[in-house]
Amino acid sequence: MTQYLRSLKYHVNPKRVRRLMRKMGLEAIYPKPNLSKPNKEHKIYPYLLKDLKIERINQVWSSDITYLPMAKGYLYLVAIIDIYSRYVLSWELSNSLENSFCINALEKALAGCKPEIFNTDQGSQFTSNDYTKVLKTHSIKISMDGKGRAIDNVFIERLWRSLKYCKASYGIRQTG
Repeated sequence: MTQYLRSLKYHVNPKRVRRLMRKMGLEAIYPKPNLSKPNKEHKIYPYLLKDLKIERINQVWSSDITYLPMAKGYLYLVAIIDIYSRYVLSWELSNSLENSFCINALEKALAGCKPEIFNTDQGSQFTSNDYTKVLKTHSIKISMDGKGRAIDNVFIERLWRSLKYCKASYGIRQTG
């Protein structure tokens, strides 16, 4: 941005540009804290979506967690979407990364119907015995992205990008 403004003959330095962008609530969209830390005691399931043609609603659901910066700390948002329709089936907010809010979102989504396959990353909330037990109880196949493969869960990652981009474009100030 500094170089672009200088090309327009504005005399600015990088610190001024950073300050003004911060004041306007503008920030680059890039990966933030890694929330997908597996627990070594939890089972990791194989990725079942490779070469799978998704052709109908409730064939594959997906879930992920993102963080929302607040004035003091973070809130964590989990969402469950149907990959075919891209419909958000349920979501929950939490001020901690304990798995209970993820289980609550899952149970809310399952109250209406169920998928054949449920895909997540390898985060400890999704690999926990409590979480996988809910899926197994409903006879749902469990699929997990490969380690470091955010592209495997691209539709929910796109949801997070849209959520954070829209938040910035509507003038909602992000801190941090």
